[in-house]
Amino acid sequence: MSNLHNDKLIDYEVYKDGVRKLGTADITLPDIEYMTETMKGAGIAGEVDMLTIGQTSSMKTTINWRTVNSSLSELAAPKAHDLEFRGAQQAYEAGEGILKVIPVIVNVRVLPKKTSLGKFSKASTTDSSNEFEVVFLKLTVNGEVKVEIDKFNYKFVIDGTDYLSAVRTALGLV
Repeated sequence: MSNLHNDKLIDYEVYKDGVRKLGTADITLPDIEYMTETMKGAGIAGEVDMLTIGQTSSMKTTINWRTVNSSLSELAAPKAHDLEFRGAQQAYEAGEGILKVIPVIVNVRVLPKKTSLGKFSKASTTDSSNEFEVVFLKLTVNGEVKVEIDKFNYKFVIDGTDYLSAVRTALGLV
């Protein structure tokens, strides 16, 4: 029986097309927000913002750089970029009394939305950044795919269940 307590992110690396990127950056990962429509009427006590299966609002991710660098300009190119954020999370296994490392990988295919060159201020970071629209997202924790959203290929998988499978069938896409 596991008594695992997730603790923190130890460290991470940023890759583009499988190659480690240079530059020190903080990453803001995408939010997954369902598209909803308010349902109301007979048989409902009030209103419910009902989700739509497999349909999400725009997802974005941001890379915040400490300085202006070549990665900032490269990722501003108006084309799709495949990025991978590889993290090592720490967890405490209380039953065994040991610390464990759990790998976490976030793969995204992104389109650039905004590039901020930042600011020049003596003896400080420039706070440069790239903001992207996410069209593909895959979250893998400890070798297990937990989330896979592929907007252009009509996939929406959470914990192994593809919630758009029946929709693809209904639409004749399979």
